[in-house]
Amino acid sequence: MAAGKGTRMKSKLPKVLHLLAGRALVQHVVDTAAELQARQVTVITGHGAPEVEAALSTVTRATGQLDINFVRQEPQLGTGHAIQQAVPVLRDDGLVVVLSGDVPLTQADTLTQLISACAGDKLALLTIDFANPTGYGRIVRKGDAVQAIVEQKDASAAQLKITEVYSGIMAVPAKQLKSWLARLDNKNAQGEYYLTDIVKFAVADGFPVVAHKISDAAQVAGVNSPVQLAELERTYQKRVALQLMEQGVRLADPSRLDVRGTLTCAQDVAIDVNCVFEGLVSLGEGVHIGPNCVIKNASIAAGAVIHPFTHIEGGEPGSKNAIEVGPGALIGPFARLRPGAKLGAEVHIGNFVEVKNSTLAKGAKANHLAYLGDATVGERVNYGAGSITANYDGANKHRTVIEADVHIGSNCVLIAPVTIGAGGTVGGGSTLSKDAPPLALTVARARQVSIPNWKRPAKK
Repeated sequence: MAAGKGTRMKSKLPKVLHLLAGRALVQHVVDTAAELQARQVTVITGHGAPEVEAALSTVTRATGQLDINFVRQEPQLGTGHAIQQAVPVLRDDGLVVVLSGDVPLTQADTLTQLISACAGDKLALLTIDFANPTGYGRIVRKGDAVQAIVEQKDASAAQLKITEVYSGIMAVPAKQLKSWLARLDNKNAQGEYYLTDIVKFAVADGFPVVAHKISDAAQVAGVNSPVQLAELERTYQKRVALQLMEQGVRLADPSRLDVRGTLTCAQDVAIDVNCVFEGLVSLGEGVHIGPNCVIKNASIAAGAVIHPFTHIEGGEPGSKNAIEVGPGALIGPFARLRPGAKLGAEVHIGNFVEVKNSTLAKGAKANHLAYLGDATVGERVNYGAGSITANYDGANKHRTVIEADVHIGSNCVLIAPVTIGAGGTVGGGSTLSKDAPPLALTVARARQVSIPNWKRPAKK
């Protein structure tokens, strides 16, 4: 269910599209359904339906992970009314798991246990005990058997004292669900069609109703405000940090880590504080990440060191724009690697150096204040401070080739397309627009002139 407006979010963005760990809330739910190997996922949209449907369609088409379809609930007349909209696309031989698009942290293994409790011939409810159950539907039992779910506004004084509540998640055979949905009415305090009313129909029909109770409140926590979203973000990140440390990763402070994608770490990886990992990132054995780094879609090989305040921003995983950092490389501080940067072993990229769509071979160095864009750099090249590749002519990008063992002096401009031959040297301050031969010193700059007794302009 993903039709709600989310008024308390105080945002034009549909609630279920707000991000948690870099993914939309509803995307977390859909991804969990994919883990269950669901035959079909039906998303019920309403408020912001075009945006929600477009966002989910883009991701699922890209991954090809499941069969997803959409139905719309307009107007929104309650949870029962929402599921009624899905009836035409539900297969009679299926088992329906009802999830909420704003409850992102439910675990697949929990749902697997709920499905097992359903077993295809029961109505299974996911429940939890809350010390303060205000606002939740109460589980009314007779012995161990569930008799009803009573919503807060319809509960008696005795029922309000019940601490076991319904999470909003259930598993139910589709054929029975359809028959119960047809019997719903809105004769209640809210004037809405409650999905929870199907429990009393099941009981009346002699159909078993069971509860699978869990104790982890985060798995059933919904997002209704920015405060709740921030709380769940920290819960998610704490879980990721714990998993990483259990694998042997050294985190300087587990509370100051953000993983907004998939982070894979080999042995003896160390990560300092305030680091953000996005997309698909892999860290090889012994990699050290300094504080305040942002790393997206990158593969960093064994022994590399990413110094503080480095920004690595690769393109889509598996594409030519994903970033590769070779073994033993030293990057930063304050370096920026942009899409398509491919750095070989023991490459040095220093402070305030930017690399985009360029390949640097083993041992190449650009230690400070430089730009390498659309360049192929050979082994052991030394690229001087303040030097740039002028790769854009205003319409097209062109490539610069710097062959092995070249030395580029400081403050040089290499106007692409241009090739600097192996072993050559380019004198500091040179602007090159033609190829430079191997093993030569190439200098292209104005002749130094000094004018004696020069008087600066004075203010009038």
